[in-house]
Amino acid sequence: MNSEKCFAGLSFEQAVRKYADTVTGVCVMRLQNMADAEDCFQNTFSKLWFRSPDFESEEHLKAWLIRVAIRECVDYMRKNRRSSAAYQEEAVPFNDEAGDMSWALSRTPSPYRDALYLYYCERYKVKEIAIILNKKENTVKSLLKRGRDILRTIYGGDED
Repeated sequence: MNSEKCFAGLSFEQAVRKYADTVTGVCVMRLQNMADAEDCFQNTFSKLWFRSPDFESEEHLKAWLIRVAIRECVDYMRKNRRSSAAYQEEAVPFNDEAGDMSWALSRTPSPYRDALYLYYCERYKVKEIAIILNKKENTVKSLLKRGRDILRTIYGGDED
């Protein structure tokens, strides 16, 4: 039984190791709860294993994993609506320092959070974010601009 599945030239284990932080980051930013993020992480990689799609490159694989992780989180939130008090108790603790991007992103609405996370944390370009989020480039530019305005408000800056 040595028929190892390959994903853009990586074994399943290599793909998990290489993209675990990315998928975890997407799930935590979306759900703001580690236990729920772990469930969506598992579901994302389960889909990779069982669907075994063909990928043109490792970048294609990474983008696919991000799209699936976002969808998993959206589905998870729909199916598991819980009171905000329960989320507050189990919320992922973020460092409250002004320089901590995760702290600020956790306080932005999800459409902006996704675009900002992909742009600043994953270093995707606008065109790539548009493909991943299945949105027009101008929509992504608007999300980033409005998201930056929200971040400015969160950080309490730019009100001269």
